[in-house]
Amino acid sequence: MAGLNDTPNANRLHIAFFGLRNAGKSTLVNAFAGQEVAIVSDVAGTTTDPVSKAMEILPLGPCLLTDTAGLDDEGDLGELRVRRAFDVLATTDVAVWVSAAPAPAADAIHVRFLEECRRRDVTVLEYHRGEDVEAFRQKVASVKRVEATKPLLVDLVEKGDVVLLVCPQDGSAPKGRLILPQQQVIRELLDVGCVAQVCQPDAIPALVAAGMDRHLKFGITDSQAFGTVDATLPKDVPLTSFSILFARAKGDLNIFCEGLAALKALNDGDTVLVAEGCTHHRQCGDIGTVKLPKAVAKLTGKKLNFVFCSGGDFPLEKKFRSLEVEKLRSLEDQTTKPLNLQTSKLPNLVIHCGGCMLTRREMARRIAAAQDAGIPITNYGLVLAAANGLEVDPMTCMIRRGKVEK
Repeated sequence: MAGLNDTPNANRLHIAFFGLRNAGKSTLVNAFAGQEVAIVSDVAGTTTDPVSKAMEILPLGPCLLTDTAGLDDEGDLGELRVRRAFDVLATTDVAVWVSAAPAPAADAIHVRFLEECRRRDVTVLEYHRGEDVEAFRQKVASVKRVEATKPLLVDLVEKGDVVLLVCPQDGSAPKGRLILPQQQVIRELLDVGCVAQVCQPDAIPALVAAGMDRHLKFGITDSQAFGTVDATLPKDVPLTSFSILFARAKGDLNIFCEGLAALKALNDGDTVLVAEGCTHHRQCGDIGTVKLPKAVAKLTGKKLNFVFCSGGDFPLEKKFRSLEVEKLRSLEDQTTKPLNLQTSKLPNLVIHCGGCMLTRREMARRIAAAQDAGIPITNYGLVLAAANGLEVDPMTCMIRRGKVEK
């Protein structure tokens, strides 16, 4: 269970350092961190790709520091480096502009940087080479910022409560560890003083036979196991999923529930964007590319096109610029081809993962981008619950364990 005691990067304060080549960004990052994080050299363009370091920095607490390439890099490769540097803003809470002196008001690169930060609602601080680093660290610590994350379930439990966690360990589960959502839920339950009872779906009948279900406050399941868990866990035990808990903590459960209703309005040939906040090796039975499309097909009875994006790529947040995502796949013929959102029609619905690897700020931006485009957005867990005849009460975060009208 490696990493159980580590603060996930998604829950850290993200501080990124920007500027021109040889402005002193890497030097400041090392001084700010109190250790050698980035390579320092007099050679212009030493930093090529963004370099990040997770660490605890007083008085800030858990932070993620990111050094970026100079925004004045040149050539075809330099242009790619600049683009990747700007992409860092998607997850940045505080952007630091590093320079030898105050930037001229007409400096085009600095103006573009400020415009991008303003568009993404990122706080900007300026550091001029030679200023006191400790004083600047205190300045960063005083910035008022959006809460890094909300608790997952502390408002749903009390000390001494017993909560069942159903964690399938199938072929898609990582070897030798639990996935991050399961780790974080266990840690939060332990912090409150609850008892976390963990099992796989096929162990529930034995648990019920032993009468252990009578002590449960509620159950939390992997969304993929909703059908099995709902069938075997007594109906008087409230039930939710890891994905739904994260949808509430990182996003907006009410908006996601409203977006779920858009499934009924889909027509043959419509496009659904399935968005995942992390990147991982796709395996047989992958939830995003296999199980969700099947669930949507079951719910709608329509022949739909599915678009998949993962990691830092979220096409709608990038203002529909030319961007190839993983593939466009038809459920009817299983063909694949690249999708260019500049020339293709926009998706009719977005289905997003719980966002355990994303900050609340980034998740809020993704929701806002979908709303700005007039595209409904919902969540993995809500869709998989609906596919099993279940619906979620956004007020309690628990499912209503009755049949949902299709």
